[in-house]
Amino acid sequence: MAQIDAFFKLMNEQGASDLHMVSGQQPILRIRGDMERVKYKALENDSLKAMLYEIVTEEKVKEFEESGDMDFGYEIPGIARYRGNLFMQKYGIGAVFREIPSDILTCEQLKLPTIIAKLSALPKGMVLVTGPTGSGKSTTLAAIVDEANKTRSDHILTVEDPIEFVHKSQKSIVNHREVGTHTKSFSAALRGALREDPDIILVGEMRDLETISLAMEAAMTGHLVFGTLHTINAAKTVDRVIEIFPANQQAQVRSTLADALKAVVSQTLFKRIDVKGRCAALEILICTPAVRNLIREGKTFQIPSVMQTGKKFGMQTLDDAILEYLQKGMISAEDAYTNAIEKSKFVQFLKSPPTDFTDA
Repeated sequence: MAQIDAFFKLMNEQGASDLHMVSGQQPILRIRGDMERVKYKALENDSLKAMLYEIVTEEKVKEFEESGDMDFGYEIPGIARYRGNLFMQKYGIGAVFREIPSDILTCEQLKLPTIIAKLSALPKGMVLVTGPTGSGKSTTLAAIVDEANKTRSDHILTVEDPIEFVHKSQKSIVNHREVGTHTKSFSAALRGALREDPDIILVGEMRDLETISLAMEAAMTGHLVFGTLHTINAAKTVDRVIEIFPANQQAQVRSTLADALKAVVSQTLFKRIDVKGRCAALEILICTPAVRNLIREGKTFQIPSVMQTGKKFGMQTLDDAILEYLQKGMISAEDAYTNAIEKSKFVQFLKSPPTDFTDA
């Protein structure tokens, strides 16, 4: 057993989502969104480095020492998988680990809107799951892929950095590829994927123009593509995809994206006040003909209005999802106000409305 495994077991016992280990500080756990120090001595650079290098391959160590940061995956059988990141900082080496549960929760267990599970049945197109780091994008995607794995007789191919949730082939065949281990890059894996007879492709992160371009191409050539982006809402997701391309290509990209995009799910994680745990508020955009026209015409600022009137298609705005949680007593008024898009709707729920200096 690796020396660091004791910290992972503690993390699992405490229900922590993240473990921070940084030279010069005590280990820190993130529990239900809050950072809590572990009762342990401050970590020394040399001993922490030895502890971390024990669970990292020689190739990854070389990559880290050349670049100063590196992503990798680690697993303790029977407990969980971990997505790790090593980095250098002022006082020495540091690492952050995110726990990836061994058991994949279903859409029903996660209490996701019913439309989310239905996305797994799409014959082709692109579905984007977005939100800030740590908002549960990977968990939502895993639930959708799990649904497809159980109900479709297809080939599912995932490209991740590193591999997070591991799906065992059920009705479908599932192959996982890790960037840096099984393929050089997301774009290289996507180019290869088109020759590997996939029906569903999961792209762990759409980081650059080439990856986004290849993902759209795959969606347009009869594949169902799932991917993630770090954007805060549905309309900004559409803008982000278009703006990554050069200005002289954006009109064509708008047209291609309007045809390829099937849905955008944007989520924000909240700490619950009624029970221990967290919940994700989802903004859901379904690409109806009206939405496609707005994308083609560059009128993405009108998308929130279409979402308000598109509830029969399964659409909902982030503010509506937040309001529902607030009215059920699941989240605090302060959290609702802080994360809302139109904050004026939530001022009435605050005991003492704050003065937002950015509005001055």
